[in-house]
Amino acid sequence: MYKVHCMNVIDQAGTDKLGDGYELTERLEDADAVLVRSASMHDLELPEKLKAIARAGAGVNNIPLEECAKKGIVVFNTPGANANGVKELVLAGMLLAARDISGGIQWVHENAGDPDISKKTEKSKKGFAGTEIGGKTLGVIGLGAIGVLVANAARNLGMKVLGYDPYISVEGAWNLDHHVRRVNDLDALLEESDYITIHVPAMDSTNGMIDADTIAKMKDGVVFLNFARDLLVDEKAMAAALESGKVGHYVSDFPNALSVTMKNAIVVPHLGASTEEAEVNCAVMAAKEIRRYLEEGNIINSVNFPKVDLGPVKSEGRIAIFHKNIPNMIGQISTTLSSNGVNIANLSNKSKGEFAYSLIDVESHMDEEILGKLAAIEGVYRIRKIQ
Repeated sequence: MYKVHCMNVIDQAGTDKLGDGYELTERLEDADAVLVRSASMHDLELPEKLKAIARAGAGVNNIPLEECAKKGIVVFNTPGANANGVKELVLAGMLLAARDISGGIQWVHENAGDPDISKKTEKSKKGFAGTEIGGKTLGVIGLGAIGVLVANAARNLGMKVLGYDPYISVEGAWNLDHHVRRVNDLDALLEESDYITIHVPAMDSTNGMIDADTIAKMKDGVVFLNFARDLLVDEKAMAAALESGKVGHYVSDFPNALSVTMKNAIVVPHLGASTEEAEVNCAVMAAKEIRRYLEEGNIINSVNFPKVDLGPVKSEGRIAIFHKNIPNMIGQISTTLSSNGVNIANLSNKSKGEFAYSLIDVESHMDEEILGKLAAIEGVYRIRKIQ
């Protein structure tokens, strides 16, 4: 029986997917796996028996990835599960910035008691006039699951679209509307775009990538949308650009002490993935990832270990080995198995940075003595006997 701890409320559609052989536990120290959304895990003592963490969402900056990797704890996320919800909010953000809808609604509320509000509306509405997004140029930084959907939707709304992503996946390239013009130089996108939206993960290489120098290259009056991570934008530089008029509007999904006080900022209370559909999709995908890993050892959508998939277990047994990505590890593992009379039926070894994962199907029973010999190999972090 596997035990799963939910650190946040996880939609029941996801926990129902765990099925027989699983039970939910209130105690982290008893958990084989964790389902989490936004709760921070950086200051937690991770239990020895913990094998996997699944983030019901895309961002994983609330999880200590390297510590987990060294303990052989696989961290999953759910890329694409909330993409449509975020895409729709990005489109709404563009429309809010193009047309003073919020100001108009506020004016209506303020004048709700005026019996002549219909007449006054016709005189006052010109104060809320805006522009149309059709025919304007949208620059999309990052063409992952969300960026591709935004780019394609913008094309369908009659916008010209530029896309920048030096690491675009084959799947992303196939799904991208062929009218989207991909640029290899970020500066070209910055200079040509009337609207810019960013969809990249927050990491050392991207944090603060939208700074004073980047903003200086943008069109005067540009609208910048950030529904990815607040860390991607130097918000002091953005505040200065809004004050000067260099940036017309900053649309952000991340309220903080600075963003909520910026001139011409439209700040949404982190609603990007807050739809019923997105929460269900993320929860279901996270639960399926946990099951495939715990029951079969297969890793899909991990952020700290490579993708390895041998399908269902069909041999006598299967073992999973977490180890350093160093020379001769496979040789040592194979030698240890063969010298103990264990034949390898199938093997997959993949690496991700300094960490590697080997999934091995064997044709004979694996006892604790053999597992102990494998665990004693220098550079091995963890051994799991799947079956």
